[in-house]
Amino acid sequence: MWRNESGRGAWVVVSMLMMMTFVSCAGSKPENLGVKEGRLAPCPSSPNCVCSDDGGSGRGIAAIELAISPKKAWPIVVEVVYEMDRTTVIRDDEGYLHAEVASAIFGYVDDLELQLRAKQHEIAVRSASRMGWSDMGVNRRRVESIRKKLVERGVAR
Repeated sequence: MWRNESGRGAWVVVSMLMMMTFVSCAGSKPENLGVKEGRLAPCPSSPNCVCSDDGGSGRGIAAIELAISPKKAWPIVVEVVYEMDRTTVIRDDEGYLHAEVASAIFGYVDDLELQLRAKQHEIAVRSASRMGWSDMGVNRRRVESIRKKLVERGVAR
């Protein structure tokens, strides 16, 4: 069962299990998540994060400008996140949402945060990888995909 004709069957299985353990690491949950002093946490020095509250060093991204009332928009925003593939909503409070998004191949986890800012008529956004240095633009594309879906639903401009 574990042995094929070349005698390497067991080694292949063990190697695959070790590789899966190594690459599917979720990383530990950052301690700086959430809203502090009315803002989302700034991005770390690595280029694997975007945040609408972080205007410097290429990691800034525009907040999502609302086209309808914040009260009507927020439930639709939350619905869009719940519909995303490989996404688990961790915290869904009134006006704040934190979700974990796993990558398709290796299962790396990114943290997605959205904060409703009703007075400004916008949604602040932050999407950051837990591990590694570069994300190859994944977090920026994720936020822009959410923005596009909200524009299509008439929620955002």
